[in-house]
Amino acid sequence: MFTLVGGHISPILVAAEAVGIQIVDTRHEVTAVFAADAVARLSGTIGVAAVTAGPGLTNTVTAVKNAQLAESPVLLIGGAAAGMLKGRGALQDIDQMSLFRTVCKYCVSVTSVRDIVPSLKYAIQEAQSGTPGPVFVEFPIDVLYPCSLVKQEVLGSRKSTGLRARLVSWYLKNYVDNLFAGAWEPRDVTPLPPIIHRATEKEIQKSAELLSRAKRPLLLLGSQATLPPTPIHTVRRSVEALGVPCFLGGMSRGLLGKNSQLQMRHQRKEALKEADLVILAGTVCDFRLSYGRVLPRGVPVIAVNRDKDQLYRNSDMFWKPSLAVCADVGSFLQELSLFLVDYKCSSEWLQQLQDRDAKKEEQHHKMSLEPAEKYLNPLKVLFEVEKILPDNAILVVDGGDFVGTAAYILRPRGPLSWLDPGAFGTLGVGGGFALGAKLCRPDAEVWILYGDGSCGFSVAEIDTMTRHKVPIIALVGNDAAWTQIAREQVPFFGSSVACKLAYTDYQEVSKGYGGKGFLVSEDSADLSSILKAAQSLCREGHTVLINTLIGSSKFREGSISV
Repeated sequence: MFTLVGGHISPILVAAEAVGIQIVDTRHEVTAVFAADAVARLSGTIGVAAVTAGPGLTNTVTAVKNAQLAESPVLLIGGAAAGMLKGRGALQDIDQMSLFRTVCKYCVSVTSVRDIVPSLKYAIQEAQSGTPGPVFVEFPIDVLYPCSLVKQEVLGSRKSTGLRARLVSWYLKNYVDNLFAGAWEPRDVTPLPPIIHRATEKEIQKSAELLSRAKRPLLLLGSQATLPPTPIHTVRRSVEALGVPCFLGGMSRGLLGKNSQLQMRHQRKEALKEADLVILAGTVCDFRLSYGRVLPRGVPVIAVNRDKDQLYRNSDMFWKPSLAVCADVGSFLQELSLFLVDYKCSSEWLQQLQDRDAKKEEQHHKMSLEPAEKYLNPLKVLFEVEKILPDNAILVVDGGDFVGTAAYILRPRGPLSWLDPGAFGTLGVGGGFALGAKLCRPDAEVWILYGDGSCGFSVAEIDTMTRHKVPIIALVGNDAAWTQIAREQVPFFGSSVACKLAYTDYQEVSKGYGGKGFLVSEDSADLSSILKAAQSLCREGHTVLINTLIGSSKFREGSISV
């Protein structure tokens, strides 16, 4: 359970610790939810964050919305003013329910002690059912503190005199009695099973018929392919059995390992133009697919998604599914592969895509050898990282331009080894995602790839990592700018206003928070040795930040951020 402590939730934290739940306290509430999000993605169950009322909860809104769009089952527990004091000027009292209904699948305020267990059971089930997402359970302070203390605070010690005072006293006594009625009766705490819809036999058969006729099919896998109940390695085997060339996005990056012959990494737009069948397996026709405009005209499209709205996103304008399957993606792929045991796509098609990918990789490598006008070539930095990443590496990416480049250079080593924000494009996920990832996979080597802008959001969590002995490696691509924005703002509008930063000594900030720090500015040989030194220190239990000064690159020239 991730948290930032507050009086409204102290009883939850103390009781959780007493029953053996690990409490990880962060330096900002938004980090607590980001960390819970990472746990949800990597564990196959819910992630949990508990934060205090008012500003504690409002600080989490960005992370909760990010989890909603990334389809992560996160349970957010929030404190609140006592039920009878809501709207009466209590400390940190706001209408939290109205705020979180806009970003959560389900919200509930617990109004009596007897409702705690059933409210949590239903919320946890709802978080994991259908299209997963965040849920919010609000705990007014008077359902958390001991009965004797609540009675003392609510009823007071003065005797009631006069009709009005006696009526108020009667009302308050009834309020407290109802609050604790049935509180000590035993409750069934068995979790409720998630409700997940699977494709019908008819839908699988129709999909198999369409695929069996295709010579140049493409499979576009999104994050939903990694969701339970189908084990991630079963999904991988199913995709490999189908033998259809793939483009992987979101949490599905790394699904096929480092060097799969089926995974294509470049020129997706060109491949789509030539395909004679497209399967959107959890991939949404939003801005990432140009709202569906990149899909080939007159070509069958099979769309599979747990969420009906996403399944048909923009189908009224730019594309139309030949078959729309509102169901779990992983089990769909598994059943389709079992149905089409002998299917083979065109070997020429596969070779054509592989050759195109190899040519692009060669171009990138040549660009990495070009000297930057100042400091290090960012491609060179990332190729050096790629060389030394172990098979158990987990990559957390938090940034704009530097991370956009990393997505083309770095190869996730296996399933569930790449964590990016998701469709919301949120900066600041780095510290929280890394915390959650390392706690889920303590043997993994967890890296944060930071832009220097995004580093400022969560660098304070090095303190959290140090205190809780959760060692990670952070690599900052420091070009002293919000470069992803500057790439379009400067040529479009002729000004770099608000886009400039400084070559800040982030390595010293790391040391101040109890971590280790290195600075690399010129010599790429130094970079290689420092990267290996950072790995060694991390294995010894230290969090390490490598502040890498980089120059400008034409690699992503012309890219836009809106």
